Formats: sequence, structure tokens, C-alpha cells
Amino acid sequence: MERAKAADASVDGCGARGRKPMPMRLYRFHCTDGHDLVADLRGRRVPTVALMRHYAERVALDLMLHGAQLDWSAWHVEVYDANGRVVLTKAFTDVRYDPRPPEPGETRPSR
Repeated sequence: MERAKAADASVDGCGARGRKPMPMRLYRFHCTDGHDLVADLRGRRVPTVALMRHYAERVALDLMLHGAQLDWSAWHVEVYDANGRVVLTKAFTDVRYDPRPPEPGETRPSR
């Protein structure tokens, strides 16, 4: 019985039962072509890796749609975690933006 309680407590602590939300992780979404840089100075808190990937594509698409009329083929978005580590790099040419946020557990094909 004690063992079952310990297992329940560890599952509850990680948010698997929906009782406690997972911590929001801070990411910074920088865009570059290796020469020019559009830096994300504020960052964004995102609860899941799927939403972080989704937001990275939104950042790239927004820059392509609303930035200067450039050749974006050499550009990519680099996502950094709060410790300054690169956790995702996505070429602008690989962006396939789906406006719907991903459902929990949903994986989307990448190019």
C-alpha cells in the first residue's frame, strides 16, 4: 500500500493526472541568416515542446510576412532555453505553419 501511495504521489507531482500544471519554460526565439540577427530579448514561456515548436514556426512566418522583403532561404529560427542552450533550429524554408495549436500528444510531420 505504501508503495502505491509513493507512485501516486510521484505521478501527481509531475502533473500526469492534471492536478498540477507543468512548469512554463522560458525560451528565446532568435532568427538569423548567419550575418543578420533578429533577437528575441524578452522570450516566451511555453509549457510543452510541441507548443515551443509551434511558436518557433509562428515567429519565422511572422518575420517573413511582416519583415523586409528579403530572400529568406538562408534564414532559420534558433530556439534557446533559459540556460542559453540551443534546443531547436528550424530553417525558414521548412516552415509549414498550421494555425491550430497542437493537441496534447499530437505529432506533426516536419519537412
